[in-house]
Amino acid sequence: MAVDLAHDLWSELKRFMSPVDREEAADILVNVLIDNDHDAEEIRMAFKGDNDVKRALQSYLDENEEESEEYDEDIDNDDY
Repeated sequence: MAVDLAHDLWSELKRFMSPVDREEAADILVNVLIDNDHDAEEIRMAFKGDNDVKRALQSYLDENEEESEEYDEDIDNDDY
C-alpha cells in the first residue's frame, strides 16, 4: 500500500472514529505500513500534520529501540 493512499484513507476515515478508537487505529496503521516495508521517515513525512499517527509512530520506534537494546544486551552476556 502506498503511503499516500494510506494517508488519504486515514484522513477520510478518522473523522468517523472517537479519539480513543483513533489512537488504536493509528497504531494499527503504523504497524501495517512498517510491515509493508515503509520506513519511519517516509511515514513521518506523509503524516506530518496528523498527531495521532505521529504519536503511534513514535511509540512504535520507542518499543523497537527498547527491544533492540535488550537483544544487544543478551548478545553481550552470552559466552562463546
